[in-house]
Amino acid sequence: TYFFRDRPTLELAVRHLMPRIAGRSRVRIWDAGCAMGPEPYTLAMLLSESMGDYAFQNLRILATDKVEENGDFGRIIKEGTYPAEAVQRVPPEFMAKYFEPAGEGRWRIVERLRERIFFTQQDLLSLQPISEGLSMIVCKNVLLHLQPEQRLEVLRMFWEALAPGGLLVTENTQILPEEFSGRFARL
Repeated sequence: TYFFRDRPTLELAVRHLMPRIAGRSRVRIWDAGCAMGPEPYTLAMLLSESMGDYAFQNLRILATDKVEENGDFGRIIKEGTYPAEAVQRVPPEFMAKYFEPAGEGRWRIVERLRERIFFTQQDLLSLQPISEGLSMIVCKNVLLHLQPEQRLEVLRMFWEALAPGGLLVTENTQILPEEFSGRFARL
């Protein structure tokens, strides 16, 4: 995964989310399968641009993933520090606004965004939602790796964790099983 991967999908999700969360004192988003953090931070940048300073303080992005690749997984997301090659695809205007030099060719996400991301290790197949009443769930590039029955169970968990009118964001190629045709409307 990398910063601004599938940017059009995330921008579309943010556009659809904004009217749904207007005036809310608490906005919670779950990024399920967040890898090393570029996706939830990209989402935070896009939301920061759309929400304004006051509303942005009401945002919590709950970032989860299962694999502890090298023991640094949670630390990397919490610190928000990445090598120069990891931020190469960040548009210059976002780089200037949301990153600061961290020494030794590394870049750190500004504190304002780091404070909005809350990392927790979680296996989606535990079927325990990270929270309930969520405004949006982002689960990209994960469902494709599950068996059909597992996919159904995870989607059922997502459905139950979303607030009424909440959004589920998947990869463009994801086709939801027929069992969910009446629950989710494609935007």
